[in-house]
Amino acid sequence: MRGSLSRRAALFGGLCLCCLPSLGRAAAERFTMREVGPGIFVRCGPHEEASAENDDAIANIGFIIGRDGVLVTESGGSLADGQWLRAEIRKRSDKPIRHVVLTHVHPDHCFGAAAFAEDEPSFIGHHALRAALEARGEYYRQRLTDILGAEKAGRVVFPTEAVKDATEIDLGDRILRFTAHATAHTNCDLSMLDTGSGLLFPADLLFVNRIPSLDGSLLGWLKEAERLKGTGAARAVPGHGPASVELAPALADLTRYLGALRDGTRRAIAEDWPIEKAVQTVAQSERDNWALFDLYNGRNVTQAFKELEWE
Repeated sequence: MRGSLSRRAALFGGLCLCCLPSLGRAAAERFTMREVGPGIFVRCGPHEEASAENDDAIANIGFIIGRDGVLVTESGGSLADGQWLRAEIRKRSDKPIRHVVLTHVHPDHCFGAAAFAEDEPSFIGHHALRAALEARGEYYRQRLTDILGAEKAGRVVFPTEAVKDATEIDLGDRILRFTAHATAHTNCDLSMLDTGSGLLFPADLLFVNRIPSLDGSLLGWLKEAERLKGTGAARAVPGHGPASVELAPALADLTRYLGALRDGTRRAIAEDWPIEKAVQTVAQSERDNWALFDLYNGRNVTQAFKELEWE
């Protein structure tokens, strides 16, 4: 019955556990920065969960060197990861680090921010990010501390510049356009377009090879994926995956999975499946297409149930 499904789904409510760091397999990674455009550098994260061995350095992070300063596109997943990134910037430029982008609330994308405090940059985030960090940040910090230790975990850094709808930043020789998205992957997703190169930075609105994790709105994410298509960008730096990809086929893969999740969940609701059956059945046709599928798909199904059962 739908009431039963709702009660069971509620067991997975509260903070989105599918997006929290958790102990993963040990992996020793030697990271390198890749120049994906003029003055644009990206480090690819492995398809893993946070662990003491990887310092939660699991997201794609990087920076852009402009005429007048540096912008950090993602700060990293821990203080240790952010410190690594800052050192990589200093290998390539002594220009001031003026801006650090906090693309959304998840720790693998924003807990490196404290490494840049001495630079006194503007920390740019979605207008809903502060509230999301106030609700979740301390819990995330404690989870990272449990995994990495307090000296590596870092602290919560709040945005100092909130993007309500859209804004632009001029690095002197290029304009960066920011868009605050409606609830999708999370309720505080921020994307960026580099007008000089035409490269889009959608953060975790775009997963490649690693299964998307749903912590916002499934239907909203499908809508925002269409919005990303409308940017006119040919290439993008995903939040997880290769350093840069062709945008159209990457979005096609993403929306195919999200569509399978939507359609399968609607069928499960219509046929009054128990949640256990839905978790084991919905979107299983996508299993071979994504890393970490078994870890995340069931959680995505549960999240989708909470959204779709009252359509």
